[in-house]
Amino acid sequence: MGQLTVRQLELFSALPRYGTLSEAAAALHISESGLSQAVSEVERIVGEQLCVRRKAKGLQLTPAGQYFAHRARHLVDEVSSLVGDLAATRGEITGPIRVGCYVGFAATVLPPVLAHFAGAHPKAKVGVRVGGDDELLPSLADGTLDFAVLYDMFLPSDLNKRVVYETEVMAVLPADHRLADRISVALHELAEEPLVLLDSAPSTANTHRIFAEQGVQPTVGTAVPTIDLVRALVGRGVGYGLLMSRPNSPDTTSEGRPLVTRPLTPRAGRTSVVATWPRHMTLSPRAQVFLDHLVHSLSRAGESSHQHSDAPDPMSAKVTP
Repeated sequence: MGQLTVRQLELFSALPRYGTLSEAAAALHISESGLSQAVSEVERIVGEQLCVRRKAKGLQLTPAGQYFAHRARHLVDEVSSLVGDLAATRGEITGPIRVGCYVGFAATVLPPVLAHFAGAHPKAKVGVRVGGDDELLPSLADGTLDFAVLYDMFLPSDLNKRVVYETEVMAVLPADHRLADRISVALHELAEEPLVLLDSAPSTANTHRIFAEQGVQPTVGTAVPTIDLVRALVGRGVGYGLLMSRPNSPDTTSEGRPLVTRPLTPRAGRTSVVATWPRHMTLSPRAQVFLDHLVHSLSRAGESSHQHSDAPDPMSAKVTP
């Protein structure tokens, strides 16, 4: 039996993403005849038909081919990780870093971090997946992600955690709200007004818990799935919002309407945004470097945001969830 090369594994593992051999060849920057020869050589080495090539039906992997492509992808990733980890020991960060981030704050907190890291480590390839806990936690468990950045709420106990920045629940108000000039607001002062509820885990459960702890019954006006939509509706005067503070957040909605954010009295929902990964897994050196960079950048930004949050000028509050 001959020996498979990493390049052969890389080529074959990419086949499930394409419908025809010509599409795969173009995407992989190889001639169609060259890719066909590589596939035939892999089949010769393993001694089994892995795909069916028909002009009418395109490229179809056999069950054995699907299994082989899946395993080959893991092997290619491992080789890439090995090369990147060795480079990291020399102070050079290369190769893939796979990060998950809670969808609610990803678009606000990640761009400056990613831009600066790319400038410092141009050979690193940071891939980001955004979603809720129910999407990101399974990807942590199966090793698809190196780590995920999530709220430290209702997380499984079998995870390592590192604090990225501290956060708390803030009241989000239209700039012309009757309480906009207050330094802080109490939930009972808002109880009769419509709440624009963020209907997304873990935020929904956290919001209901905070109301229950303070003995206040909210008047839920509408429930929406994204933070941007909460902010947009608040900006249009539909109601108020309760959202977690986050760094780098603008003072206006996506439509340019001004918002005011104020801490609650008493303070509520204090927690942390954490980087988390399974306890049985060890972060690769390059993932550790990126995590260090993330924590350094966002912990400082978070401190700055909280300093702004108590400003009496309605337009000076820099913290929005």
